[in-house]
Amino acid sequence: MVPTDRSGGPTGGAQGVTAEIQSSREKILDVAEALFARRGYSGVGLREVADLAGLSKSSLFHHFPGKVQLYCEVMHRALARMDERLRPALDAAGGVPERLDRWVDALIDGLAEHPPTARLLLRGLVEDESLPPEADDLPEARAAECVLASILGGIRSLIRAGVERGELRPVSAAHTIQTLVGATVYHFASGELGEGLLGRPLLSAEAVRARRDEVRQLLHQGLLPAPEAPRDSGGTP
Repeated sequence: MVPTDRSGGPTGGAQGVTAEIQSSREKILDVAEALFARRGYSGVGLREVADLAGLSKSSLFHHFPGKVQLYCEVMHRALARMDERLRPALDAAGGVPERLDRWVDALIDGLAEHPPTARLLLRGLVEDESLPPEADDLPEARAAECVLASILGGIRSLIRAGVERGELRPVSAAHTIQTLVGATVYHFASGELGEGLLGRPLLSAEAVRARRDEVRQLLHQGLLPAPEAPRDSGGTP
């Protein structure tokens, strides 16, 4: 019989257990994301993750059977969080330049709100050699790849649509995306080097706002078509 409260509804017992399990899982992922971002896949041990999450190693294994599954789930969660933030910008009303501005703002704000994400993603570009061969077949890895494909496919389609409509000058969508990654993901992963160049913290509200403006100007100067020169009416000397 399911325990009930005074109103006749189920007590929080089962719900409390579920919430506790979910809380433990999220805590593990938060700790692992910070560690993987700082040291990469090879530099992190599950014992340290469990200790910092306040759990036993056996409790960690209850949620994740091994380090590679944990790493792939961390990547999937980070990408899914970013995709959720970026998707509305692609689906918004307005012209391509305006939607591109919103997409860039959403990307920058997302990276600033979750500081480990940028370094995690940047490390992820070169982590393949460190992962065991079976990693590619894991459902967590396939899920992460699907989300990444969604993010890249969405911005690629937006840039190509802008070129086709004449709202952007003819550009390579692939090179433009590479430029965007460098201008955003690298920027927030640059740590002391970036702060030394800027002379202020990367994550201060002022610095994040300045980065949005800088990338917008870069895109506007580099992607928008040049204004047509006014036609000479023949009346000028």
